[in-house]
Amino acid sequence: MSRMLSQIWTVIVMNVRSLPQRLWMSLAAIFAVAVVVAVLLSFLAMSNGFDITLSGTGSDDVAIVTRSGSQSELNSVIGRDSVNIVSTAPGIAAMENGQPFYSAELYVVVDGRKKSSGTEVNIPMRGISATGFDLRKNVSIAEGRMFVPGTSELIVGQGVLNQFDGFELGQEVKFGKTRWTVVGVFSTGGSAFESELWADARMVQDLFNRGNSFQTIRIKLAEPGNIAGIEAMIESDPRLILDVDTESGYFATQGKALQGIVIFGWIISIVMGLGALAGALNTMYTSVASRAAEIATLRAIGFSNTSAFFGTLVESIVLSLIGGVIGALVSYSFMDGLTTATMGASFTQVVFTFELSPQLFQNGILMALAIGLIGGFFPAWRAARVPVIVAFRGSM
Repeated sequence: MSRMLSQIWTVIVMNVRSLPQRLWMSLAAIFAVAVVVAVLLSFLAMSNGFDITLSGTGSDDVAIVTRSGSQSELNSVIGRDSVNIVSTAPGIAAMENGQPFYSAELYVVVDGRKKSSGTEVNIPMRGISATGFDLRKNVSIAEGRMFVPGTSELIVGQGVLNQFDGFELGQEVKFGKTRWTVVGVFSTGGSAFESELWADARMVQDLFNRGNSFQTIRIKLAEPGNIAGIEAMIESDPRLILDVDTESGYFATQGKALQGIVIFGWIISIVMGLGALAGALNTMYTSVASRAAEIATLRAIGFSNTSAFFGTLVESIVLSLIGGVIGALVSYSFMDGLTTATMGASFTQVVFTFELSPQLFQNGILMALAIGLIGGFFPAWRAARVPVIVAFRGSM
């Protein structure tokens, strides 16, 4: 066994050292794998960053009530009468003054312009109260101040300020016939709420002619995750055609908006991977053909066909892993920490940051390893079957 391992190691070292002799073909194989891994990790980093943003938005301490069957806040409508009924449900936490801790909110769409491309996009504007501000975790005013209720003042999320034009502190923006003044910038620790504009709910109702209706009710739960009391009231009262979920559960569902893009990313990566695999096969078959005499000579002096097989296979794996590492590093350099905005489930822009995790790196390296294994197996099998007589053809 030790003799076999020694032979395999010797052939591996010889093959790896001879790579410069096949420099351009080796570089082509490395480049193909690097591109595949970089593309795959870019898609996965986008999905991961989007998921992290939404998971940081929801809380088990808060319930969100929407109209039954609505797919997003934008499609929901809840009247004031329903708000008043729901606010009396069991399981709702109380504020210091003994009143139920909840916030009836509007969620509407206004126009914005992306800094990067200059294109017009939809930005969510939320009608909110001081109670709604207190319901969010990690929320703080980063610059300026809170808007004054009853005025056309608004505060903008940090993500809006970074990605869209015209929302700097002190700027005036016009929505419809109303001019709004930006008086503050708020931060929520990188959650999806930073993609929104916040203003007084009554003023937003007037701007969009919503009367006394809202889109959602956010409720502070007396016991985290326990929405049974609210569910029971909704089911027992025929006037309430509503759905309720914890905020974390709600945003987890909204996070499925990018699943199609991730699937598309995998499909593109697999198709490109097949191209890289073809390149690896071509490189390794050429390598075996160019070293046929060398392989046969090793066989003639006592090296086993197993050593030829593993020597060629490891050569393919080494090339693919080099490409995988390069692709991962390129993706990390250009994508990790990149902030962008994409369309969310409500057809509005959600600002998020690309996040490359160790698990994603592992996925990229595993794909490179698969390309190396498959791309090297058949050429390695051919190397193991090179006849010994090939070593003597040149002298015959």
